[in-house]
Amino acid sequence: MKYVVNTCTEPQWNMAHDEFLLEELTETVFCLWQNRPSVIVGLNQNPYAEVDVKYLDANNITLARRVTGGGAVYHDLGNLNYSIAGPIAQMEDKFSLMARTLQQMGVPAELSGRNDILVHGRKCSGYAKRLSKNRMMIHGTLMWDVDLETLTRALAIPGSKLEAKGIASVRSRVANLKDYLPQFQTLAQFQAALQERLADGSPELHLSPEQRAGIDQVADQKFRTWEWNWGHSPQASFRNGKKFPCGTVQVDYTLKNGVFERLTFGGDFMGNQPAEGLAEKLIGQRPEAILATKVSEYFDGLSAAELYTLFT
Repeated sequence: MKYVVNTCTEPQWNMAHDEFLLEELTETVFCLWQNRPSVIVGLNQNPYAEVDVKYLDANNITLARRVTGGGAVYHDLGNLNYSIAGPIAQMEDKFSLMARTLQQMGVPAELSGRNDILVHGRKCSGYAKRLSKNRMMIHGTLMWDVDLETLTRALAIPGSKLEAKGIASVRSRVANLKDYLPQFQTLAQFQAALQERLADGSPELHLSPEQRAGIDQVADQKFRTWEWNWGHSPQASFRNGKKFPCGTVQVDYTLKNGVFERLTFGGDFMGNQPAEGLAEKLIGQRPEAILATKVSEYFDGLSAAELYTLFT
């Protein structure tokens, strides 16, 4: 199977690259690649409901949306990703290919559930798929030495089941492959060996400068946009509350396509104007619009940044 070399670590560009492998090529190819610290949400997910947005912002973790379904995943440079794309008729055996290859390298890997690879009952890989015309793409993660604490914090939403179980519980359910592959000292060594096995003597498929420029254009027009990463979101409802000097403020709101569809304020706070007026102004806007709004008229002495903490 031919392979494509991709050394870019920008998540949005890599999402566009995956789409190119699926939609623009005709033969079966694979690619091993990495992302800098990022959370990749599934096609049908609402990021506000899946990730700790405040933690991502504070820790310079990028959010990107992929073209396949499934759940949110955390990537960093301790993670190796793979993509395999080809005509549907040639893809039947590719779902188990990575598990078989890891077994050949000495890892007791096994397929489990819809889209996981487990080692001794712990997840080391997850994958998703997409069809386009007569082609299919399978792409997934291979956890080599992922920062498990950051993974847990990035994907934990206050009040969620994940947060309630805590970091220790998450660590108990995942595995880093470096613990099972002592013959490799670095991820780069593992990647080189894995690429050699998957290629099985096939050559590299070189993309032209024009093809790479086209990928960059798609990244600009789609994968780097707010509309794709945040706006392409199903409806999700939230509740939150916090005590401020003006009193307790509670919010109950629904986001659809990344903007407020419904918003109500409650609590024992003090203010000069009814908070319903602010809620009406914010309908149809992104949550970050609060930061450019004078909210002290509705909540005595409260800054826009303080109010915004209820929505992150």
